[in-house]
Amino acid sequence: MLSYRHAFHAGNHADVLKHLVQVLILQYLVKKEGKALRYIDTHAGAGSYDLRAANACKNREFDSGIARLWQRADLPPALDAYVALVRSVNPAGQLVQYPGSPAIAAKILHASHRLHLFELHPGDASKLARWAGRDRRIKVEQGDGFAALKAILPPIEKRALVMIDPPYEVKSDYTTVVSALQLATRKFATGIYAVWYPLLERESVSVLVKKLEAMPVKSLLVE
Repeated sequence: MLSYRHAFHAGNHADVLKHLVQVLILQYLVKKEGKALRYIDTHAGAGSYDLRAANACKNREFDSGIARLWQRADLPPALDAYVALVRSVNPAGQLVQYPGSPAIAAKILHASHRLHLFELHPGDASKLARWAGRDRRIKVEQGDGFAALKAILPPIEKRALVMIDPPYEVKSDYTTVVSALQLATRKFATGIYAVWYPLLERESVSVLVKKLEAMPVKSLLVE
């Protein structure tokens, strides 16, 4: 199934949380100047989203997410840094563009860093490639990001953040996440993996969390 399109949900409350965490991780990683780093996104989406487009305006989910923070001047430093990054892609001062995970990573990473982005949906993969343009740091592939981990890990940089946020439009995604992580951590134990899941299928989420907690990894944070 390929019916899920993140453009309908761009900038909502879940994106705010996800991208705040992403910003904090990447800001920490780039502090080591001169150290090679790779950003891998298994389900990258379209890269960036026009909040004026019909799909984004259908339910206006961004109204309960980034829009609530847009004009705030009293945000804590971490949240303020995230909002400042979103403002940087809206130079006219109006909230019309929302950066997806790839765009956020591209803003934070340096010239020597690399981004490897996967998107299975052909329409979004095409948009992702257009968004990436001629940025030599970025490699875009249309394909299954889960399956790709077997081939691309470990990265030559030896340092990486792997973002895993599948659509969960089929229940098998819950088990595929675990199997992909098990393989990835065996091949690249020192990697940082950020995994997202919706709190909708409570039973599936409970099983997923238990399997994650049982993994033999050095450090695990489940929220």
